[in-house]
Amino acid sequence: MKCIVLAGLLVGVAAVAQELKREFRYFEDGHARHVLDVYAPANAKDLPVVFWIHGGGWQSGDKANVQEKPAWFMEQGFVFVSINHRLLPEVKMEELVGDVAKAFGWMQKHVGEHGGDPRRVLVGGHSSGAQLAALICTDDRYLKAEGVSFEVLMGCVPVDGDTYDIPAIIETAETRRRVHHEPQATFGHREKFGNDAAKHVGFSAVTHVAKGKGIPPFLIVHVADHPDNSAQARRLAAVLKGAEVPVTVFGGKETNHSKINALIGTEGDLTTKALGDFVEKVRAK
Repeated sequence: MKCIVLAGLLVGVAAVAQELKREFRYFEDGHARHVLDVYAPANAKDLPVVFWIHGGGWQSGDKANVQEKPAWFMEQGFVFVSINHRLLPEVKMEELVGDVAKAFGWMQKHVGEHGGDPRRVLVGGHSSGAQLAALICTDDRYLKAEGVSFEVLMGCVPVDGDTYDIPAIIETAETRRRVHHEPQATFGHREKFGNDAAKHVGFSAVTHVAKGKGIPPFLIVHVADHPDNSAQARRLAAVLKGAEVPVTVFGGKETNHSKINALIGTEGDLTTKALGDFVEKVRAK
């Protein structure tokens, strides 16, 4: 484990004394990507925790790709945990999701050592990480396998995902290619999620939403002018509302898939404003 002390921060965020502790192994003798980083304000004690999952189409990405988010969340009084997981096609999707759950289980056992409160966790992720965040916050089997219940979840913030309803995005993408006489993807969503209709349903967060499960409040962030991601955001929101789960949908304007994530935590950013409002609301409960 590597520990770095940082003292001043980044665009639009006040200076906060903090520590970045890198390369904790959440699965002993496991893969090189079974690691996570912990960002904590100095002298942190019993602070709520952010559990963040990177994007990259389940095939790439890294826990270090968090831009201003750790700084901003620490300024709000959070400990920030950023994880890696194994990648497709080296492993299957179920193993990848299992990695995320294992990282969450490690965090539950150890975040108190870094000033975090394991009973108050906000889960978030961008792109493929948005799908993973939404899934582990709706399908309780993954966290239960690590001895964790939904009672510890404060909220879920999936950022610009397109796979909350996987059969819908497969049909949309394949129909678009077919009617335009374009070749189908060789490793698209159909293949990534197992090329099996039952698996496509099972990996979809919308499948698992139901009343009385303890699913936390959601803030669903998406690029407003992206038709697929907007449709998926509305679809997940409608299912959550139907199950009486509190949900807010924020559509970012004049932005794109990368930018909406990269600017979280910067001064004047409207997505950050929406996130701040959501955090204030869920912390008050």
